[in-house]
Amino acid sequence: MTTTTDATATGITATTNADECRTLSAGPVDTVDAERIASLLKALSDPTRLRLLSHVAAQGCESVCACDLTEPLGISQPTVSHHMKKLVDAGLLTREQKGRWAHYTVVPSAFAELRAFLDIA
Repeated sequence: MTTTTDATATGITATTNADECRTLSAGPVDTVDAERIASLLKALSDPTRLRLLSHVAAQGCESVCACDLTEPLGISQPTVSHHMKKLVDAGLLTREQKGRWAHYTVVPSAFAELRAFLDIA
């Protein structure tokens, strides 16, 4: 049996054979884990936050100053601060104040948790 999904708005077409069905490698999640993973995914569900996160993640272990995020993304400093707070509150980034500017770094363990959840084996 073959199932075809067509999302014409995004131009994505996926074909799945019933023989290729996969499961979560870690099995079902409990309530606590589901809430934690949902908060991570919710923080990532905004395009601006994804763009901000990608700029920070591109620096690897180096911190990124909030002042360096406004121009490349074409957004105001208050908008940067708002979205970065959401990413910090979710545990995806850490924030360190250096003088008048906030500096952000990625929390690798949060992404390891997401990878483990999304690992479909």
